[in-house]
Amino acid sequence: MRDPLHSVELAWAVALVAHAAWRSMGPRAAVPSSPAAVLAELVLVVLAVATTGAWSSPFVFCLMTALIAGGYERGFAYAVRATVVTVVAVGLPAMASEPLVEALVTTGQWSIELLLVALLAGYARRMFGEAEARHSLALDRVDQLAEANDLLVSLHGLAQSLPASLNLDEVLASTVTRLHGIVDCDVAAVLVRDDATSRWNIAVGEGTRLHGSLADDELPAALQAVTQSSVASLAVVLGESEGIGVDLLSRSGVYAPLRARGNLVGLVALEHSEPGRYGRRELQLLDGFVENAALAIDNARWFTRLRAMGADEERVRIARDMHDRVGQSLASLAFKLDRLTKQARGHALEPELDQLRTEVRDVLGDVRAALSDLRTDVSDQQDLVETLESFLDRVRARTGLEISFTHEEQARLPLLQERELWRIAQEAVTNVEHHAKASTLTVRWCHDGREATLEVLDDGAGFSVGRDGRTDSFGITGMRERADAIGATLEILSGRGGTTVRCRLEAT
Repeated sequence: MRDPLHSVELAWAVALVAHAAWRSMGPRAAVPSSPAAVLAELVLVVLAVATTGAWSSPFVFCLMTALIAGGYERGFAYAVRATVVTVVAVGLPAMASEPLVEALVTTGQWSIELLLVALLAGYARRMFGEAEARHSLALDRVDQLAEANDLLVSLHGLAQSLPASLNLDEVLASTVTRLHGIVDCDVAAVLVRDDATSRWNIAVGEGTRLHGSLADDELPAALQAVTQSSVASLAVVLGESEGIGVDLLSRSGVYAPLRARGNLVGLVALEHSEPGRYGRRELQLLDGFVENAALAIDNARWFTRLRAMGADEERVRIARDMHDRVGQSLASLAFKLDRLTKQARGHALEPELDQLRTEVRDVLGDVRAALSDLRTDVSDQQDLVETLESFLDRVRARTGLEISFTHEEQARLPLLQERELWRIAQEAVTNVEHHAKASTLTVRWCHDGREATLEVLDDGAGFSVGRDGRTDSFGITGMRERADAIGATLEILSGRGGTTVRCRLEAT
């Protein structure tokens, strides 16, 4: 007859072998098992040992594997608690079936051995955990170095291709081209700060709803955040809210301020229709780009200002030189012709000398008028209205044009803006005088505190605005540059009925 104990041992052996086979089918998960699974494994082994002879069981060494697995996966605290529970669960049956002293000695020995095994498992867990943490840190550093290397390569390419031109339009075009090269975007906008008006001009806008110029409180919320932030750039999840980005359909965006020489000179906005499109890499690329781009834009702006100032100073210098040389020479020639004409009375040369004297005096008058126009300018003492009145009086006197000048002004504009508007009006009136073949000229100036508007209208022959064939069309480029310099919009309408030049400026 089969011994029942052997039958129980055989059953437990089959169960433990099956469990070991199931555990050996593959490596254990990298993350710790659930507490219930670890506890179930320990309970299985404790029951097998407790029911097959306690400390005399052939499966007693399986307790070590269960404690090692538990301690490795759950740590020191679990290993100690599991050891105490195991000793109690196995020691009690041993004390009931064996002499007490012998059972206590055996239980004590196994307690020490199991505790050492559990502590060793916990220590191994700590060592392997630290090694894994160092390995993960090393991998992260390698990834960061690789990413930094890619970033440096990209930034090196950017540095080699940053705009070197001092033409603002070329710099802006090059900046947007490079932005498209480093960041994939559906919408790109570059806003340039106008110090004269304290407004933002939309210098470049691709796919954006923005146009013209904006005040600080009119900027989209994302751009307002950039102007008030101290960080180099921001990545924003736009979501479904309207008015946050520069385009209503954008769902993610990256924005950066353009700072040069300690001043905020512009803003960059790049947006995409896909949510979560931008992250740390795009921010790093943009951070490395905007500093040099801002410096290039600021250099171009300063060059434009210096060129305009230089042109004005050169105009005054030319006027002074012409007055000192050409004007005086012509005046001296006119006096000599007066004397020769008197001496030639009754002579055959008298009519020719008289005609020559008249022509010289006409030329002298034209030169003096041109010099007066060149030297006339807006100043702190003479506003735009006074300057236009004196200029139009001279034009009326030398051309015979029927000129009407109406004006309404609540306050003066900043001096820089008034000077540029004066030069725009002067160029437009000069074009009418020399090329329009007009009989009437109307000049209107209105500044209601919110908007300033300058209009120059004539009833002349007109011209094709899109063509550069006529001489006066060459001055259009200069007028547009002056309007852009102060954040104004210039509109030119021309046809057979005449020409209208209209310049609008939002006042601050």
